[in-house]
Amino acid sequence: MRQYTAVIEKCPDTGLFVGYVPGFAGAHSQGETIDELALNLKDVIEMLLEDGEPVLDSDFVGTQSITIS
Repeated sequence: MRQYTAVIEKCPDTGLFVGYVPGFAGAHSQGETIDELALNLKDVIEMLLEDGEPVLDSDFVGTQSITIS
């Protein structure tokens, strides 16, 4: 079992949830709900893995909040 971390944003223009796996070329999708996005990302990742294990360009570290006064 492999696990990948996806970054998820909500597009203000379309209202869709957009997700991608940092460093994994082609691993991105969208959906009307978080659950739909998760299924779409799973499908895309499974398809990409058919070509073999990816060499990730980067590793997800986390997020950070920056406060500006």
